[in-house]
Amino acid sequence: MGSLKQEALNAISKMPDTVNIDDIMYRLYVIDKVRKGREAVWQGNVISIEELKEEMKSW
Repeated sequence: MGSLKQEALNAISKMPDTVNIDDIMYRLYVIDKVRKGREAVWQGNVISIEELKEEMKSW
């Protein structure tokens, strides 16, 4: 994983010239959420499938 800035620049540079600001912001939002999810996994902040199933029962 590169720096967040470089990852954002790479994502934007791959977009078409006709891209609008909403699409750029959404792409950056997704990149941020994926990075945070990966960091959580690396830190062990996860739950088991069984725990998830129990939690979903209360939904």
